[in-house]
Amino acid sequence: MVKSFKKISIVIPAYNEEKTIAEIIHRVKKTEIGLEKEIIVIDDGSNDGTREILKNLADESLKVIFHEKNLGKGVALRTGFSQATGDIILVQDVDLEYDPRDYPRLLEPILDGRADVVYGSRFLGGPHRVLLFWHYVGNKFLTTLCNLCANLNLTDMETGFKLFRREVLEKIRLKSNRFGFEPEITVKVGRLRLRVYEVPISYSGRDYSEGKKITWKDGLAAIFHILRFRFFD
Repeated sequence: MVKSFKKISIVIPAYNEEKTIAEIIHRVKKTEIGLEKEIIVIDDGSNDGTREILKNLADESLKVIFHEKNLGKGVALRTGFSQATGDIILVQDVDLEYDPRDYPRLLEPILDGRADVVYGSRFLGGPHRVLLFWHYVGNKFLTTLCNLCANLNLTDMETGFKLFRREVLEKIRLKSNRFGFEPEITVKVGRLRLRVYEVPISYSGRDYSEGKKITWKDGLAAIFHILRFRFFD
């Protein structure tokens, strides 16, 4: 029997995104998915005006949590997950690279009872902005290494679109503070032998001049986290 899902929690970590924060919230609110939506934004110590925008946007449909200092994406997500009350929890990046109009496609494998976890893949044929070759190579390397350690065959481990049935996150204790969240959750999902699906998504990537924050240092850290959570956690 397929479980009936009533509510989705959309968790949005944000740090210094004054140019995009209002627009992404607008897009999330207007996207129709047939479920009650709980939108949770965690401001991770922004100092560029993001906090002031969020204070003005907060209402009964938008829960905003403020960190007093920048603690990292992983910490922000843990804060959001702890406040989420939905049957399904979705991670939404704030930078407009990932389009909420893909929500129905992402939700389908969970709503029809096939999946416990869904990753939105930028490399399965959806439209995407053409960007830097070496970023692509680095992503494929990290995804392959993570697949080896998690015994999965994902095409895009680092995707910013990840959905979980609530009970999945209740089984996992997360520890990473920054971008290590992506490999950590993937390795731990693999170890639990959960039903994981990938679906193609659109991707409007941005470059560093447009505010992209992840760097080669985070790539090296990802290697460390993959090995750490496979062999030492």
